[in-house]
Amino acid sequence: MKEILRKWFSDELSGMEDFLETEKAPDATREEVKENEKVWEHSLEENPDTEVKVEKKRNEFIVLYRVLAVVSCIIFALVMLYVVAHLPEFGKANPAYDEVANRYIEKTIEETGAVNVVAGMILDYRAFDTLGESFVLFTALICSTVLLRQDKKKETDLYFDTSGDSILRSVGLILVPCIMVFGIYVVLNGHISPGGGFSGGAIIGAGLIILSSSQGFSKADTILTYKRMNLISFFALGFYSISKCFVFLMGANGIHNPIPKGIPGAILSAGLILPLNIAVGLVVACTMYGFYSLFRRGGIGNA
Repeated sequence: MKEILRKWFSDELSGMEDFLETEKAPDATREEVKENEKVWEHSLEENPDTEVKVEKKRNEFIVLYRVLAVVSCIIFALVMLYVVAHLPEFGKANPAYDEVANRYIEKTIEETGAVNVVAGMILDYRAFDTLGESFVLFTALICSTVLLRQDKKKETDLYFDTSGDSILRSVGLILVPCIMVFGIYVVLNGHISPGGGFSGGAIIGAGLIILSSSQGFSKADTILTYKRMNLISFFALGFYSISKCFVFLMGANGIHNPIPKGIPGAILSAGLILPLNIAVGLVVACTMYGFYSLFRRGGIGNA
């Protein structure tokens, strides 16, 4: 610690080098953090000028941060003003802006086979946008794992543990299966009725949360472990990426798509929309339960 401070204040170690060295270092324990704080306080006592240098660097960072924030806001405001200036007048008909919406409404069943226009739109016409949203959820879960995961298992959740309540356990045994079945129904019927991967996955995730609250994390961990959740998310996002790349590649080159659309209204219809709904639902369910588990106990599936 003393060596790092000496290099930092003498400009022998740049901020990026310090970041890279810190990234490679193992996570510090609470005892190590307290020891580092003592070293820092002792260093300030021995070198009074150190506090002045720290304050100077801090002020420089604050000035740079404020300048970049103001410049970013100005650029964003100019872009938004430019976009607003080119919007059609309020109440004025503009066929060019209605063309896409009309295409979705009139051609969805014919081109995608989905009775649910919204499902056909987000999982066929705008499939890459939905893929990006799924990756955002997965990335948010990874970041939460990095920030909230505890390296050492500690029994700190006993005060808030509700699994010992007999009424909650009994009600949970009745509700959880019903919630899970309903969530699966919403996912599987998303292309022929209101619902889909996002809403159905949220319901399944809520079922997992209720299961862990009423029966304890040990029961939920038997269903969704940390390793299993990573595998589910990886294969779901991988399948989504590969399948839509295949479809767009076929369409861009005028090649006939061999995947049948089926009969509109049937459960096995709409081409790849049904399996894509399942993939999105799995990612959403894992993300919801992962957030809850991380905030509640600092880990997922005993990991």
